[in-house]
Amino acid sequence: MQNHRAVVGAHLALAVALAMAILAPDSPVARAAPPPAPVGRVSPLPLPPITPVPRSGSGTPDSAAVTGRVLVVADDRTDAAARDRLVAELAAHGADRVDIVAPDAVPAAPRSPFTVLLGPADRPDIAAALAGTAVPDQAEGYALSVRGSRRHGQVTLGGHDAAGQFYAVQTMRGLFRFEGGDDPNWRVAGAEISDFPAMALRGTVEGFYGLPWTHAERLDQMDFYGDVKANTYVYAPKDDPYHRGRWRDPYPAAKLADLGELVRRATANHVRFTFAVSPGESICYSDPEDRRALKAKLAALHDLGTRAFSIPLDDISYTRWNCEGDRAAYGAPGRASAARAQADLLNDVQHDFVATHSGTEPLQTVPTEYGDLTDTAYKQTLRSTLDPAVVVMWTGTDVVPPKITAEEADRASALFGRKVFVWDNYPVNDFGNTSGRLLLAPYDKREPGLSRHLAGIVANPMNQPYASKVAVFGVADFTWNDTAYDAAGNNRRAMAYLAGGHLPSTEALLVLGDLQHMAPTFGGTPWQPQAPELARRVARFWRDWDGGDRAAAVRELRTYAEAIRQAPTTVRGGRVQPGFTLDAAPWLDATALWGEAMVRTLDALDARRTGDNDTADRLLAESRALQQRAKAVRVVPARNTWGSVQPRVGDGVLDVFLVQADARLRGWDIAGGGRTHAVNDVR
Repeated sequence: MQNHRAVVGAHLALAVALAMAILAPDSPVARAAPPPAPVGRVSPLPLPPITPVPRSGSGTPDSAAVTGRVLVVADDRTDAAARDRLVAELAAHGADRVDIVAPDAVPAAPRSPFTVLLGPADRPDIAAALAGTAVPDQAEGYALSVRGSRRHGQVTLGGHDAAGQFYAVQTMRGLFRFEGGDDPNWRVAGAEISDFPAMALRGTVEGFYGLPWTHAERLDQMDFYGDVKANTYVYAPKDDPYHRGRWRDPYPAAKLADLGELVRRATANHVRFTFAVSPGESICYSDPEDRRALKAKLAALHDLGTRAFSIPLDDISYTRWNCEGDRAAYGAPGRASAARAQADLLNDVQHDFVATHSGTEPLQTVPTEYGDLTDTAYKQTLRSTLDPAVVVMWTGTDVVPPKITAEEADRASALFGRKVFVWDNYPVNDFGNTSGRLLLAPYDKREPGLSRHLAGIVANPMNQPYASKVAVFGVADFTWNDTAYDAAGNNRRAMAYLAGGHLPSTEALLVLGDLQHMAPTFGGTPWQPQAPELARRVARFWRDWDGGDRAAAVRELRTYAEAIRQAPTTVRGGRVQPGFTLDAAPWLDATALWGEAMVRTLDALDARRTGDNDTADRLLAESRALQQRAKAVRVVPARNTWGSVQPRVGDGVLDVFLVQADARLRGWDIAGGGRTHAVNDVR
């Protein structure tokens, strides 16, 4: 038996705040709860909000109180990571002592009135306790049951495999509720859940150009992926020299040590660390020495515990060879010969390295033609010669597609001769049309049902890792249960996650997210619009204003302008993840100024409405000065390829409103047809 005592501090405070956010009937978390599908015992109760949304489950009246002493029943088949996370969560939610005992050592009359069974679903005690709750027969699946009364309770967590056990604990984490009153305590909400992921591969690919994430940021990402049941991280930062330009060179010892720690952290969160090497800029495909160097690079990471590998061949030229030996081996450079050379290399790595290293996942690649649906000599050659085991990535109908449908996925799979694995270039912000932008719109425009047509989806995030969590939170939800995905609801839960459940901070993040809602493509038309909520409110303002209800129009829009002005202060108030506030710092600075300018402009309109022209002129001048200060803000430090530029904030909506309001103020007709009061325009 092992005794566990934990000092929880800030972790407990965060958990309390999140629970209160979920309990509040008007909270973003509560509003986002999707309708569940019933399973097990028939119950009219919905499941509490859980992300990702379970595939099947229902709430029950049988909530269980967390007591000061908790008994966890586990054995050598219990996943260690799941057990450790369970103990930490129990300590954070009211347990002073957690005793871990084997199934055959459970006392006939246990001292603890609260028990958790954790392990494989076929363990006899777990199977008996789950009677009536279906146990999925799919990888990473789990079943969960909560039974209890006011004073006694039992939670059963049975996994199809080790990952399933870990994910059962993560779901239980979402069921903790704090009850106040005369006898305040933590409870686990009653539920019966049978759950497994819709897609086998779910997560991110660090594949952007610009400053790569730091080691600490990557470690944090692994913990985040564990929280949201994402199981894949592809290490492929374009500006890591040892990934691309110096791919033949071994990593320095210090960097290799960091990668080893990252592999271990990923494994602890049931994340598949996938190591990518991109040799296409300089490799001689036919050269045995280059092939040996490539395999040696992979072997060094295999020695650290890596069991998944990728050889991306994207963003390279196939109209020239890097050595004359390739011309002799594959012919003149071109689409078909490039595909032959690439397939030859990939097949060799799959057969000679992957297949000879037990437990290694099939090789992954990104083809040179990765973002269209055009059949070419390149694709024809690749699908006829590439080993069927090799997983092929595809970005959609373009580098940044406006949507992905099941029909498009099927066409892409036919072109490559296998189900494609989507490298989704959202929320990446390393290209020209993203200059000055954080991309905080929710993950969207991916058709429900894609799970039947794809091998999986990984998102290519921003250079800003913490800000990327908004979209990745959605990717994790969609890839787990795409048919139940609700983008708006997920967005609210993502902001609540970043805010630790703190309602004012959640609402402030939603305001900020609306001002960073633009999702550009490589063309002139974005696939998600800028500031849709602000645009809706501004349109209503002008409708009411022009309709004569001017005082009400100002009053309503000013409330939202105040929310914009105040959002940066609230976000920086200590409840939001500190990394997010650092990522978003220039945008927060600019938002505060734009919000203040909007408040002053609305006050100027109201002053002019009441005939107080001097006050109106002063407020308008102040607004103009604030706008100039906002335009002078720069993104520092410059992590992106676009450098130190002006951060965009609600552009095309907020700034346009200010211009329109300024014009109204300059051309104001006080008497509805009498004299006008003009002021100088600002340049």
